Amino acid sequence: MDEEKKLLITRRPEYAAGMKAVVISMKNIFARMPKSKSFKVLNKLNKKEGLDCPGCAWPDPEHRSKLGEYCENGVKAIAEEAMDARATPDFFAKYSVEELKTKSDYWLGQQGRLTHPMILYPNTTHYEEITWAMANKLIGANLKALDSPNNAAFYTSGRTSNEAAFLYQLFVRMYGTNNLPDCSNMCHESTGVALSKTVGIGKGSVTLDDLYKSDLILIFGQNPATNHPRMLSSLEKAKANGAKVVSINPMKEIGLVKFKNPQTIKGIIGGGTSISDLYLQVHINEDVALLKAVMIKLYERAKTNPLILDEDFIANKTAGYEEFKADLDKQDLTTLVKRTGLLESEIDTFADLLAEHKNVITCWGMGLTQHVNGVDNIQEVVNLLLMKGSIGKPGAGTCPVRGHSNVQGDRTMGIAERPSKELLNKISENFGFTPPQEDGYSVVHAIKAMHEEKVKVFLGMGGNFLSAAPDTNYTAEALSKCNLTAHISTKLNRSHLTHGKTALILPSMGRTDRYMKNGKSQFVSVENSMGVVHTTQGLLQPPSEFVESEPVIVANIAKATLDQDKVDWDFLIEDYANIRDLIEKTIAGFENYNERLKKPLGFELPNGARTGNFTTPNKKANFTVNKVSENNCEEGEYLMMTTRSHDQFNTTIYGLDDRYRGVFNGRMVVFMNEDDVKSMGLQKEDLITLYNNYDNIERVVEDFAVVPYDIPKGCLATYFPEANPLVPLGLQAHSSHTPSSKSVKVKIRKSKAIS
Repeated sequence: MDEEKKLLITRRPEYAAGMKAVVISMKNIFARMPKSKSFKVLNKLNKKEGLDCPGCAWPDPEHRSKLGEYCENGVKAIAEEAMDARATPDFFAKYSVEELKTKSDYWLGQQGRLTHPMILYPNTTHYEEITWAMANKLIGANLKALDSPNNAAFYTSGRTSNEAAFLYQLFVRMYGTNNLPDCSNMCHESTGVALSKTVGIGKGSVTLDDLYKSDLILIFGQNPATNHPRMLSSLEKAKANGAKVVSINPMKEIGLVKFKNPQTIKGIIGGGTSISDLYLQVHINEDVALLKAVMIKLYERAKTNPLILDEDFIANKTAGYEEFKADLDKQDLTTLVKRTGLLESEIDTFADLLAEHKNVITCWGMGLTQHVNGVDNIQEVVNLLLMKGSIGKPGAGTCPVRGHSNVQGDRTMGIAERPSKELLNKISENFGFTPPQEDGYSVVHAIKAMHEEKVKVFLGMGGNFLSAAPDTNYTAEALSKCNLTAHISTKLNRSHLTHGKTALILPSMGRTDRYMKNGKSQFVSVENSMGVVHTTQGLLQPPSEFVESEPVIVANIAKATLDQDKVDWDFLIEDYANIRDLIEKTIAGFENYNERLKKPLGFELPNGARTGNFTTPNKKANFTVNKVSENNCEEGEYLMMTTRSHDQFNTTIYGLDDRYRGVFNGRMVVFMNEDDVKSMGLQKEDLITLYNNYDNIERVVEDFAVVPYDIPKGCLATYFPEANPLVPLGLQAHSSHTPSSKSVKVKIRKSKAIS
């Protein structure tokens, strides 16, 4: 297999995408399924009334490409889900759990789709087949036996449909807990907290059309070419309309430099499109320092040109301005500039662009959210927009770019450990019971509760909990202390191998699978990262007759667990339209749900920040006072961030190459500034150990190969989940509890040279 090849570090390419992306996409999918099957799926991918990509949540344009409305990594996502390979009971009989633990995440994923429910009994070595009836009965018995519903935790991955997510949260609240940790806790939770406080809704305010009307687009801590490749097409269109783009990112990412669109002549035989007009390689987690510096410079420029700031908007639509301005006046510009690691002339250029343009959009990813001060980072971004009056009008606003294709929809459906009173009241009104009122466990708190044996049953719907979570060794210990762990999954992953005393793997359908009920093909719905709800419908035969849809799995677990007559679970899964009728009654913005889903483009959910009607308690957009980061590294310490490779989506490993960074055949690498490499007496491909000591606990990961890279001095970048053992569970964002995976202090020990 590829993972047995020698690590290769090459020169990085000069652009993203191009025809090479097409060739690699087709090679990837044809290796996993026949061409006829491949084209059948791709022909419907991201098309109106077709199949929504199970990868990222970037929205679909109104006019879809006839050549193919998908990207390289979208094709890889489809290939992973719809591959012909199967992990059958015979596979589990062949390999013990201990043997499977020695395999890489990539190898595990390539064994194919799960076909049968499987169980690992206490003190046994192999998973074995179990019936659905017995599995559901076992889950129900374990949940009923707990002293309190709060002794269970119910995790959700972002690819879960609206219908499945709604049933899941309803079941969990009927059971009696708000312990609904979600993948949002580990990614954009900081965004939700910050935006809710400042503009009244934890979602972005812009649409695709706004991007095309914008004058200036700021991209913070995001790598679109790998994580949301179709965003590059949107940026290309925005640039054609006259927009300027500023990228703020510690690493020089080629997709933010140049893009060759393989669906255009310019992208095939031309020079492509230059994306960034200004690229600011800020030091890791010094975005607040940069924003404060540039805002000080905007005020200097506004002394001679007051129109740079939108004083009417500030006076009529905002609150907290005087406190914000007073704090900014206290800042020392020289200190702020030094913290950023940038030249002051670069910040001046940034300030000039902001001064010259009215309609500003700010985009961001995990590079802003996964820090101890992640909420502050987002709030400071909002401060800049409020100064400019750049929210609540066309071509301007907030654009957090979500990861999984329905992570935002899951939250809308009520997957939240801190539910709103409005949602709880609606549940009570519609279903005749009083749901729990106290906050439940987030991911970080659920891990700690499992480790302390307060949570004894863990049920995960989708995802790869162990690989996604921080502090891998601690998380593994926590899962192993449970009485029962059960995972609803499409494929084998690391979480199935670090388990409770009893473990279940429950095979579910994916986006590509067609679910038939009473001769009728059912569809489900999702919400993209810009708040548009639309349908997605599978078209392939499921891997086996024993693979179930997520709504059916949830309904049957609920029936085995709850003693109630308030919800007819069988009626709901007879036709998914019945689930949507209940969503309409419970969740704001879903009036005439089934009827509105008939529109090929779906429908937009209400968004006060989009229209300038802020739904904060004071009905204003709120300026905030935010501190700069507290990343004070000692001598010999570096600041490490984790990141994805180009052959990866979240914890799913598509392959072992990261061609946009010049890395092939391996993932155990660390990207370092060339001067740091030399000062440490290291050379390219030398092996080093990274370690730290938070809370008097030494965390160590060995044998990272050194890759000299265009990254600021004192900064390192590694892949997750490989570097997750170095991320302490307690290192989390204030208010949002998001793990601080993007600013972890580490030290380096030289190991040995690669032979």
